[in-house]
Amino acid sequence: MRGFACAHAEKRHRLDRTFSSLSKKDCIGRYYSKDAKYRPFSALLPEGSSGKMLYVKLVLVLLMCGSFMGLLHSPSIHLADEHHHTKAAQVSKASWMSHPDAPNSGYASTLKIDWSQIESAVGHVAAPAEGSGGGLRVALLNFDAGEVEQWRARLPHTDATTVHLPHAGSNFTWAHLYPEWIDEEELYGKPSCPQLPAPAVAEKEAYDVVAVKLPCGRAASWSKDVARLHLQLAAARLAARHGRRRGSAAAAAHVLVVSRCFPMPNLFKCRDEVAPARRGDVWLYRPDAAELNQKLALPVGSCQLAMPFAALAGSPPHASPAAPPRREAYATILHSEKLYACGALVAATSLRLAAGHSQRDMVALVDETVGERHRAALTAAGWKVRPIRRIRNPHASRDAYNEWNYSKFWLWALTEYDRVVFLDADLLVQRDMSPLFSMPEVSATGNAGSYFNSGAMVVEPSECTFRLLERHVGDIESYNGGDQGYLNEVFAWWHRLPSHANYMKHFWEGDTPERADAKRKVLGADPPVAMAVHFVGMKPWFCFRDYDCNWNAPELRQFASDEAHARWWEAHDAMPVGLRGFCLLDERQKALLRWDVARAKEANASDGHWRVRIADPRRRICAGGGEGEACREREIAGRKVEGNRITTSYAKLIANF
Repeated sequence: MRGFACAHAEKRHRLDRTFSSLSKKDCIGRYYSKDAKYRPFSALLPEGSSGKMLYVKLVLVLLMCGSFMGLLHSPSIHLADEHHHTKAAQVSKASWMSHPDAPNSGYASTLKIDWSQIESAVGHVAAPAEGSGGGLRVALLNFDAGEVEQWRARLPHTDATTVHLPHAGSNFTWAHLYPEWIDEEELYGKPSCPQLPAPAVAEKEAYDVVAVKLPCGRAASWSKDVARLHLQLAAARLAARHGRRRGSAAAAAHVLVVSRCFPMPNLFKCRDEVAPARRGDVWLYRPDAAELNQKLALPVGSCQLAMPFAALAGSPPHASPAAPPRREAYATILHSEKLYACGALVAATSLRLAAGHSQRDMVALVDETVGERHRAALTAAGWKVRPIRRIRNPHASRDAYNEWNYSKFWLWALTEYDRVVFLDADLLVQRDMSPLFSMPEVSATGNAGSYFNSGAMVVEPSECTFRLLERHVGDIESYNGGDQGYLNEVFAWWHRLPSHANYMKHFWEGDTPERADAKRKVLGADPPVAMAVHFVGMKPWFCFRDYDCNWNAPELRQFASDEAHARWWEAHDAMPVGLRGFCLLDERQKALLRWDVARAKEANASDGHWRVRIADPRRRICAGGGEGEACREREIAGRKVEGNRITTSYAKLIANF
């Protein structure tokens, strides 16, 4: 299965192909298949290279990789989460694999504690009222025996007790919690999640503070660690269900986290931090008990749906139909008026048609590349336009497709709203999406592997979360080089929505005929069954409306659906006439479409779409406005794309994919 992502596209089930995007720097072959092993080696070879020489180089590279891996796993190198090593951490991996509850398993943290930081944090916890029985009661989770003794010696005014947490077995992996696929519709049975052991504590025990020490690996995807997740969920459970009563009301215990890496921001929210207590490797939170209990009621991972399929058809389970949604909004982001303005206009139209008389705002975040004319059009379509400053991805090359896509962080700056449902501009909303507002941060549909797709997701704006996202752009690795990979590292504990909430217009190469037919039925269902359809591949507005132009390019046929294409154009036609002019085709794009038709005809493509006579009126409309000589010049310039020099270059480019 092949495809490519250029300019504005991301390696996340979305490929775009326009002439303007092909000319951008760093437009390279990118596979977004579920497993990179399906990528043919020939796609990695530079044009014009000698095959024999390249295979020699390949052998050398493999030898170097083997040497590096041998060194990496040698006893002389120890990849710990900190620079300080303890004797327990030097036990071999084979030892703890056979004994998952051994003290040096994946739960162990070798961080050397700065006790002054803990003393300072505990000092910000109010002492219990007189007569409540002693000083501060502290539950210690994942501290070793020596650290427990030091705690009691340095903080003698606290009543500190250890809480035992049975460890998950060594064969318990992140993929068990976050599988790539689950049987959402329960065709073969109800999906289930493995259970993480609960902390061993008596029901009557109550604490003022729950202190937990977390491991923090230095490798990529450090946040996707079973032990780290388990410890944080256990600390949240203790805090929510064993907090000491304050007066007549039950309250959550404070949570004190000791770790070099920040805690999960959608479990322990930064707005709940006790601000003056933050020092070095110590975080202190005062969470809300009810909110923690709601989160603990969610599935432990994406191994089960956080929202059942049935909820897509009705109102949010806990929403009051009489209460106006004052602090909730839909949002989208535009980085380019030329590439995505048309999509955002149609998305707004489809959203308003599906939502009926919704009182929720629709917010479009636009950067400086979106001009006043397009901003006015967005406003006319129903978006509240908010200008933003672009945020650069420091790992991206200049003018690369992912250079500015970290601007999505601005969603968390929409703090006038408690909850935001983000929608990419290439989505078509088909059904009311209000049920998503009952879901917590981050709720999204699954993508490849254990990742979520950030094209449609639920977020909870917070200024401090926005700052956290900005602060770590230099040290968090994104698996796809873009915002989706980055957000998946920060929000590793995400909650699975049904795939119909963000349905991919994509037919996998490995799909059985039955599976492909089922997808076509979803895309063509009337009335619609999918909440929103995500248009990956060539976007409908870059095609003639007569049929899905993805059919004409072999590498894009996996994204072709005439049913979905026709549905998008129905929403387009529901727009005011004055807004449709933002969806015209420029002459170069028309030339590219003609080129694809010619190649499909030359190959006698079996789908036969190249035989369709184009009736789209945009074929004869000059996109830049004006008539006569000016438009004629643009048409001539566009037709030059079909000349031998450019088509040859283009053919070579496609050959590399």
